[in-house]
Amino acid sequence: MSKKVAVVMGSDSDLDTMRACMKRLKAFGVPFEVHVISAHRTPAAAEQFASSAREKGFGIIIAAAGKAAHLAGVLAAYTTLPVIGVPIKTSMMGGLDSLLSMVQMPKGIPVACVAVDGADNAAILAAQMLALSDDGLSGTLSQFKTDMALEVMDKDQKIQMEEF
Repeated sequence: MSKKVAVVMGSDSDLDTMRACMKRLKAFGVPFEVHVISAHRTPAAAEQFASSAREKGFGIIIAAAGKAAHLAGVLAAYTTLPVIGVPIKTSMMGGLDSLLSMVQMPKGIPVACVAVDGADNAAILAAQMLALSDDGLSGTLSQFKTDMALEVMDKDQKIQMEEF
């Protein structure tokens, strides 16, 4: 594996949600680093991190934030690396505010976005992107998909044995 993933959170309160992302990356054998950087409270740090991410060996940035969730967009503005946004569920709008902050990016600053609290899918998407140039990771992902299908077939088999 030549590239690592940056998992960046706007606040440490996002950590519980993002644990699924880190667990999945670890299961795939994808190296990652975790950082807390605020688009609003530490904008210079966000700029510095994103603008130097490629040189530090990152291939993808996953950015999690809630409410006025500008972190993914700010990071995307300062890098040519793919940025995947993870909108965090909020108490006010259930994460819709976070989601809209991420998907309504202006032309030229794309941010891929997963579902609200979709940390696991962010890790899978990051792995799929890295697997474009990593045959070993591609094989790991193929096995992951096979295992998911087998799990569904097993559940179907168990239900077929039920008497309704």
